[in-house]
Amino acid sequence: MPCIPLLVIALFFLTGGIAHFVVADFFMMAMPDYLGYHKELVLVSGVLEILGAIGILIPQTRLLAGYGLIALIIAVYPANIHMALHPEKYKNLSELFLYIRLPFQFIFVWFVWWAIAPERLENNNING
Repeated sequence: MPCIPLLVIALFFLTGGIAHFVVADFFMMAMPDYLGYHKELVLVSGVLEILGAIGILIPQTRLLAGYGLIALIIAVYPANIHMALHPEKYKNLSELFLYIRLPFQFIFVWFVWWAIAPERLENNNING
């Protein structure tokens, strides 16, 4: 059975991925104007979150899923910056919350990196 951190990561991304389909309009509103294909990007990122959530629970795919989730967190960071810079669009979220989310993303990257450490170390031992 996967350890608690992996379950937390899976639940977080599964919930987020599903939300990309349930409240797609909210996520499209978070997209910076300079990006095109807002709906498509929201749906693709939702699929990737769901796949990452499932993949991180499977030992054979955990490392790839972990790296993919880290890449996804980095890829959506501009949307988080956009939200913080335009709090007037998100009246139901406090401006403080929008700014607190920014450093939290780095903590979550570290958390995923830490959670897949056994697989990373095992992979290094095999390839090393």
